[in-house]
Amino acid sequence: MVTILALAAAILYGTADFLGGVASRRARVFAVLALTVPTGAVVMVAVALLGGTPWVSGLLGHGGLGAPTSVGDWSAVGWAALSGVCGAAGLVAFYAGFASAPISVVAPVAALVSAVLPVGVAVAGGERPRAGVIAGGLLCLIAIVLVSTQPGERRPGASSRLLALGYGAAAGVGFGLFFLFLKDAGQSGVLWPVAISRSAGTVVALGIALATGTRPWRQRGASVVCISLISGTLDAAANVCYVLATRAGLFGLAVVITALYPGMTVLLARLVLGERMRWLQRAGLLLAAVGVVFVTA
Repeated sequence: MVTILALAAAILYGTADFLGGVASRRARVFAVLALTVPTGAVVMVAVALLGGTPWVSGLLGHGGLGAPTSVGDWSAVGWAALSGVCGAAGLVAFYAGFASAPISVVAPVAALVSAVLPVGVAVAGGERPRAGVIAGGLLCLIAIVLVSTQPGERRPGASSRLLALGYGAAAGVGFGLFFLFLKDAGQSGVLWPVAISRSAGTVVALGIALATGTRPWRQRGASVVCISLISGTLDAAANVCYVLATRAGLFGLAVVITALYPGMTVLLARLVLGERMRWLQRAGLLLAAVGVVFVTA
């Protein structure tokens, strides 16, 4: 079950990132973030308010929602808020790196750090996966780096690579802490921790938009707004699947499989936009499939 839920999270995260990237080609990045993050918050608050209804409770499992009119204990609220802030901060570093440093360095470093950091914490906390899971996890980690490489870039210089490493590491730490804190928050429920996380991220996203003079509601073209709204909704759904995955099995395994999301983004770029895939990216997708087979065998 953990594999299925984590794969669902990876697919949803990757699709949300793809749509966010498409929207960012037509509008300012901070404007897109100021649309996607609040959308996820509104959707999750609405769903959390419906959490006490029988059909929602049956969908996510008994005891996994928390009370429909409460958010659990205060520690869960704090972890959820911290996850939202860290996730938003990671996105800022991620997109800032894309704007000023080689993407071919920023993306794989961010993806790798975001997976290794939570896995390291899980191992330090006592998780001891079997040999097949370890082998599959290592293959997935390699796959994350391979599918995150970007085609068509010149070899960066030393200073540019150093800058890219810094942005990538900062983004990866933000994403990794997001995974960790959201998992801690999710111990008391599913919907409200995600709703609080998205709400905290909204404060950061809107604050950055105001600080940079960005007005997301003035973006031209209904397509940008529509794509951003769908991206935010899918990202929120991915958060729910991820929290459920962390409760269904090994946390480290859930993180590694979820971190395969760049593969979905690359695949959609190939299928929808016709972008070329490098042989490294193809190899990464193949390794990811083999890794998933190992961890589920």
